[in-house]
Amino acid sequence: MLILILGVALWWAAHLFKRAAPETRAKLGDPGKGGVAIALVLSIVLMTIGYKMAVGAFFWGPAPATVGINNLLVLLAFYMFAASGMKTRVTKYTRHPMLWGFVLWALAHLLVNGDTPSFILFGGLLIWALVEMQVINRVSDHVPPTGPFPVKKEIMAAAGAVIVMLVVGTIHALVGPSPFGVS
Repeated sequence: MLILILGVALWWAAHLFKRAAPETRAKLGDPGKGGVAIALVLSIVLMTIGYKMAVGAFFWGPAPATVGINNLLVLLAFYMFAASGMKTRVTKYTRHPMLWGFVLWALAHLLVNGDTPSFILFGGLLIWALVEMQVINRVSDHVPPTGPFPVKKEIMAAAGAVIVMLVVGTIHALVGPSPFGVS
């Protein structure tokens, strides 16, 4: 469980470093970006290994209804990621579509994974995303985009979310449980 906790902690530290110590981060310049990237890759490796090794109390598992809700939330999360990059209409209403997508992704995984390692991994990442939004809001102003928001971009973001969902779901089924509720 320690490896999992270290992975989540490193994820938090790497992401919050820029805002918690802006002078130190600025002194590192462009090479600092590489260090942060290495820390993030290491955090993902630690979280993956730690999650696979971790054992803990089990409270609930996937059920047909929660699997369906999970998939809808993850699809919406992928849409929020696409919307963020494409500056679709949703970016007019939220400053942090990518982080909200991350929250939805983590929440979806908690819905179908009710064990202690999942609480640490997905709960820890969910709380990180919420904290990250608050930290960003405190250190910088935001002017929401005013448009135009072409329908073509909305369709592309939605189509991209479906394609990414199918690809990620297929990979997920190859390395772990099928997110589509089939074995």
